[in-house]
Amino acid sequence: MTTTTELTLFADYFQIHVSDADSDGDLSDAWTDRAVADHLAVAQDALGIGTTVNVNVSVTVGVLPQEPSDDSSEFDHVVEASLHVSLGHLKVLGCTDYAPDAATFEVPPGWNRVRVARSNLARAAQADTDSGESPETMEKIRIEVWPAPETPVKIIKRWSQSGDELDA
Repeated sequence: MTTTTELTLFADYFQIHVSDADSDGDLSDAWTDRAVADHLAVAQDALGIGTTVNVNVSVTVGVLPQEPSDDSSEFDHVVEASLHVSLGHLKVLGCTDYAPDAATFEVPPGWNRVRVARSNLARAAQADTDSGESPETMEKIRIEVWPAPETPVKIIKRWSQSGDELDA
């Protein structure tokens, strides 16, 4: 069974977080130069998703029974990472949001795969601080989660503003 939820989150410090609900979500050591270029910081039980803007972003969270088909051509930037969820409760929130109030999703306990697909990035970057004011300029992030063994980070499709890209 697939469940999908729509959220609007404040991407403070140009990021949102996905983590095990029982984790402290500490990503302080995970934001390396590579993570910034990939727009993805990875710890065992938390992910930081880099955003183009430091305002509200539109987030769709889908919990899936299996790996979805590849539709990366519809997005600007697509990455995947593994995330360990100890008791089956996943939270999605802005990095400065109050964790107990975060949206929480039931997922299988253990290792899950998270695919982050982002779109409307150029329009959001151009609108900058006004991007969160309109659906036409708002950055869109789709997060899909399904049970899967731990595997390395995968950059499926890369988008970059000039100057922040590293060799893949």
